[in-house]
This record gives sequence, C-alpha cells and structure tokens, in this order.
Amino acid sequence: MSSVILLPPSEGKAPDGDGPPRGGPSQAFGDLEADRAAVRDAVRTAIAAGEARAGRLLGARGPYLARALAEWEELDDAPTLPAFARYRGVVWSALDPSSLGRPARRRMAARVLVPSGLWGLVAATDPIPAYRLKMGASVPSIGPLATFWRPRITPLIDRRADGGWIIDLLPQEHAAALDAAAIRESRLLRVELVEEGDDRTRRAAGHAGKHLKGLLARAILEAGASTPRAVAALEVPGLRSEGVTRAPRGATAVFTRLPEPPEAG
Repeated sequence: MSSVILLPPSEGKAPDGDGPPRGGPSQAFGDLEADRAAVRDAVRTAIAAGEARAGRLLGARGPYLARALAEWEELDDAPTLPAFARYRGVVWSALDPSSLGRPARRRMAARVLVPSGLWGLVAATDPIPAYRLKMGASVPSIGPLATFWRPRITPLIDRRADGGWIIDLLPQEHAAALDAAAIRESRLLRVELVEEGDDRTRRAAGHAGKHLKGLLARAILEAGASTPRAVAALEVPGLRSEGVTRAPRGATAVFTRLPEPPEAG
C-alpha cells in the first residue's frame, strides 16, 4: 500500500532547460499522450485567432504574453527540466526540492503528482518544457480543462496511490480536476490551511498560505507521513494542527496559520 501527494503546478516557471524534448520512456502516464496532444492542438488553434484571444486564454499580456506565445511555438522541441525544477512558484520555493535529503527526494519522486492544465498529470520527476496554461482555463473545442481532465486523471491518481491515502494539497482550481467520488475506499485526505480574521472567523489562508503549504509538503516528505494521523501530527513553523475530521469521502486535516510575531524595536 502506498500513498500520493497532490501539489499544484506554478504560474512561475524556470526558463530553458538542459534535458531533451519531452516524450519517451521518462514520461509518466503515457496513456494521456493523445489527450495532451488534443489540448495542445486546441490551444494552438485558439491562440492563432489573435493576440486578444490568446491573452484571455493564457491569462497574460504585454511581455508575459509574448513570452508565453514563444513558449507555445517552441513547445514540441524545447529543452526540458524535471517538473520539480521547472515549477518556481511560492509552494515549490518553500518545498525547495533541491535541498531535500536523499530519502525525502526518493519519496518526492515516487509520491508527488501534479495536475496540469496542459499535461493532465505529471510526476515530480517528469521532464517538461516551459509553458503557460492554467487548469482553470476553458479552451474552445475542449471546454473547461478541469472538466476535461477529471475522468482521465482520477483513475491514474487512484491507481498510483495503490489503496493508500491521496493527500490533497491543491487549490480549488486544481482540486476541481479530481473526482472524489471515484476514489476507492474513500481515502482522500484534504488538507486545509486557514487563518483567523479579526472577528475570529476562519477563512482560507490565501497567498500567505502558499508558502506554508510548501513547508507542509516538505515536512510530509521528510517524515514519510502517509496517513491522516501522521500528517496532522507534523510540526511546521507557522502552523498549528487542528487535527483530523472524517468526511464522507475520506478525511480533512486542518492547519491554522499562526500570527507572525511583532517585529522587535
């Protein structure tokens, strides 16, 4: 019995790369290749309709759009990096894969999966080129990407978990690509990071929570935590565990973001 950790991709990505163009035996989830090609071709058709339409689809403008369009033009032949090195957003920076010890790096390679608007699902070590496409996008002829990918990637995630827990650290945009009802034995552990407002009500931790989510993912990998109880027992700077509650489709672990200490002086 195994378990997997679901992390989001990031909008910020490292440029260039030193690996060969993607494809071949180093890619996980080869059964998705035809669907990946369908999304790729549909996006290319859409962005060929003009800069305004491309900007709306890719969520970029100005120099960011120019870079995104160049990446799409070069996608098939572009050099690659492992996904864990390509993604440079707040979550991945806090996780800091390059500084993990050897056991944690092995766990990352075996357990971390990333739902992606373009690729559907990638493993942390999958080589990928630089690209821009959000899971929340709706592509002409394909429709909302989360809806398109949901029935295709949920069975793959479930199979990789092999009866173990699926630890969901995804934001809502990417969690929408996971069909909780299709997971065997209700072994989905949703992890929520919250903070207390001035009126003492709880709300999602927001942007500040991304850094803490990366620290939590790192703690999971370093400890080898694979069950709700083990995840809830982790001590992560800036977070307080509120324990685990059972849900209709698994369990939910809640962590509260602690207020930052006042600056001295």
